[in-house]
Amino acid sequence: MGKGNKERAKERREKRRQEVSLLRTIPYSDHQRWWSSDTIAVVTGANRGIGFEIARQFSLHGLTVILTSRETKVGEEAAKVLQEGGLNVVFHQLDVVDSSSIKLFADWVNNAGVNFNAGSDNSVEFAEKVFDTNYYGTKNMIKALIPLMRPSASGARIVNVSSRLGRLNGRRNRIGNLSLRQQLEDDGSLSEELIDQTVATFLEQVNDGSWTSGGWPQVFTDYSLSKLAVNTYTRLMSRVLSGRPEGQKIYINCYCPGWVKTAMTGWAGHTSPEEGADTAVWLALLPEQFVSGKFFAERREINY
Repeated sequence: MGKGNKERAKERREKRRQEVSLLRTIPYSDHQRWWSSDTIAVVTGANRGIGFEIARQFSLHGLTVILTSRETKVGEEAAKVLQEGGLNVVFHQLDVVDSSSIKLFADWVNNAGVNFNAGSDNSVEFAEKVFDTNYYGTKNMIKALIPLMRPSASGARIVNVSSRLGRLNGRRNRIGNLSLRQQLEDDGSLSEELIDQTVATFLEQVNDGSWTSGGWPQVFTDYSLSKLAVNTYTRLMSRVLSGRPEGQKIYINCYCPGWVKTAMTGWAGHTSPEEGADTAVWLALLPEQFVSGKFFAERREINY
């Protein structure tokens, strides 16, 4: 991409950022507000960064927020910050990689994502932990909480935090195996078993050292593939949930917050946490627009 194209792309991103910033200043009207203080938003990994900001924005909109964190002390401190601002926030410990913690949380009630790479690094040293948190943790939370979601005329909503790095057909960062890519693209052949097997194959190659020639994404490989798994699982669950009767609908989507200035990016991002959280909150509160199985960024649908 030439210098001129890069500058135009940067200008387009900045223009869209300004448009979304303006949209955030427009309050929801009374007839758009399908939610109330009885509406519960569960936010995982919410003690800092994007998760904290999502929790803050939900509570500002008048929802009751359950802020969760792996570490109790930091989670309680984060909740206290919001509570002291008069917001309706409660804390509960939750470790999405621990099945017993998920069960305890689900019993009590009724994304977090991690990336160990930075800069130009592409280490897979912590690949299993990345997948445990980003994919298996997300999947297990969804399965645990779906039975607890209350019937609603407006439908319950699930928003998964993902990344453009997990696109199936990214120009520079995609699965090289065309046959596998086509299977993952095809809603007819897509299954939980196929997603799990793709992840298992990658982790096997990590263990035997052959992953570099496996045709996997070339940038932040483990993180990118974990988010690809989240994206495809979102599509799959949208299909699974589509047959639920009216009044019991559950809409599930995913979104990319962008390269956000948080601890995970070493504060090197170019997007603020407020901007990064915006699309998640917007998607979860969409009035009278029942969208499911889609991928979003900056309040617009993007391709998987």
